[in-house]
Amino acid sequence: MSNASATLKEVEQALRNVIQSLIDGQEGFKQIGDELKDETHKRYFLAESLKRAQFRGELEAVLHLEGVHDVKESGTASGAVHRTWANLKHKLGGGDHTLLETAEQGEDAAKEAYEDALDRELPFPVRQLLTNQSTHIQASHDYVKAARDSSK
Repeated sequence: MSNASATLKEVEQALRNVIQSLIDGQEGFKQIGDELKDETHKRYFLAESLKRAQFRGELEAVLHLEGVHDVKESGTASGAVHRTWANLKHKLGGGDHTLLETAEQGEDAAKEAYEDALDRELPFPVRQLLTNQSTHIQASHDYVKAARDSSK
């Protein structure tokens, strides 16, 4: 097996995991945004849902350029991400603080997906894209955490 194909496979695996966390985040932010009482937080969450969709599209475009076309059929998602967002519906009755707590757990999982991807050997343009997105994810995590702390 040549290094080039191993690198492509590694890049594909890393991006699939990040894409799955973005899909989960997109859904989670939308669900939570729909339930939040605080209008500022509600607007932020709905905008973040759209941002996750944008990030996902950018990463799927990278995979398409590399000849990977079955992106959406991937089963490579981290189980932790699934569990975090799967519990969301059970917590929707808990008020803004509980919703924000759940969102922070999802953000932790998203940060982890980016960190795992960035730990790999990646071509510069892919690394740059992931780094830019990761910076936004970290800022979003910090916003959600601060909102959670102020909602007690």
